[in-house]
Formats: sequence, C-alpha cells, structure tokens
Amino acid sequence: MSIDLAFIWTAFVKLLPALPNTILITTVSMVFGLLIGTLTAFARVHNVPVVSQLSAAYVSFIRGTPTLTHLLLVYFGLPLIVDQLAAHYHWSFTAIDIPMIGFAYIAFSITAGAYLSEVVRSGLLAVDKGQTEAGLSIGMNRLQVIRRIVLPQALATSVPNLGNAFIGLMHGSTLAFAVSVVDINAKAQIIASNNWKYLEAYIAAALLFWGLTICIEKLASVLEKRIQVYARGGVS
Repeated sequence: MSIDLAFIWTAFVKLLPALPNTILITTVSMVFGLLIGTLTAFARVHNVPVVSQLSAAYVSFIRGTPTLTHLLLVYFGLPLIVDQLAAHYHWSFTAIDIPMIGFAYIAFSITAGAYLSEVVRSGLLAVDKGQTEAGLSIGMNRLQVIRRIVLPQALATSVPNLGNAFIGLMHGSTLAFAVSVVDINAKAQIIASNNWKYLEAYIAAALLFWGLTICIEKLASVLEKRIQVYARGGVS
C-alpha cells in the first residue's frame, strides 16, 4: 500500500469548509464555559452556602464522566425538558427547533465550565488576600475589588492554562459528530468513505488540527507576554 500524497492536499482543501464549525463550537463553548467556571470558582473560593456544595458536586460529576456522555445526555435529555415546558406554557418553540450544533454548544460549555472552574479557582487562590483588604480599606466595595483587583490578576495568572484548555476543547469538539454536526474530523470521515483513502484523509485532518493548535499557542504566548509587560508596569 502506498500513500497518495496528492490526495492529502485534496482532502485538506475539502476539509476547510468544516473549519468554521470547529472554531465556532470551540469559541462559543470556551466563552460560556469560562463564564460558568468563573461563577463556580467564586462560589467555591468564598464558600457560598449551598451554592458552594452544588458547585463542587457539579465539578466532580463533570470531571468524573466522559465528554461524550455529557453530549448524549444533553442530546437526549434536553428535548424532554424543552417539550414539557413548551406543552405547559404553550410555547411555539419545541425541541425540534433546536439546531444540532446547539446541543454541542450546551454540552461542551457545561463540560468546559467544570474544567475551567479549577483553572480560575487556582488563579483566585494565587491572588494575595492582602490586596483585597487594601482595596476595601480605600473605600471599594467587594464587587469593585473583585472586578478591578482580584479577577484581572487571577485571569492573568491563568492564561497558560486557559490556552491549554482551549486546545483541549478544540480537540474534544470532534465528538460533535455524534449528534450529526460536521466538524473537521467528521468531514474527514466523509471524504475518506467517499474515496476509500482513509489514511490520507485523516493525515489531512491531523495537519489542519496541528496548524490550529500552533496558532492558539502563539496567540496565548503573545497574550501572556503582554500581560507580563503590564504586570511589570510597562507599556505596549
């Protein structure tokens, strides 16, 4: 058996239309996951009654179960909830109106939220408590201290781990094919099955993912350097 090098390029070009889906799933899930993770981390760090315990249980369950399971739970469970609510409140919107990619957004956001909460929590714990006390002593309220002092430093500390989480989420997005969303990996499988050139198609997919990963690493590195400049009191 020989490798058709020309077909690798052909497959690579055919994979490009699936690129937006992969980027969209990853970005949307990262944004909402970071929001969920930040709220969860704050609840746990500040020991908010009830919410803290629920947050810990959420993180434990999500991290202790596979991402594919989360996707399938959302895919089969969310329509039941939506349809029951629609029937009760007489909505015109039902589960059939939810686009397939919507299930991926929700499932991956929930998954990312649990993992990112640990990233943010470690960043929050790295901020000296004395800075919070100093902020309160000059007249800031607790929300202002969190927004202006604690959160910026926590997120700055977490940039390398956030970059790694983004890469991991992008790679995990290949599971979206389980709910009929055509991403890069799914497109590679379609191309391969149509041409019986599986190795070449998956090599093309691997190269595309590799390129995306390098881009994310470079962006994270640039962002980290800019943050370090500001942390030292410099300008850019």
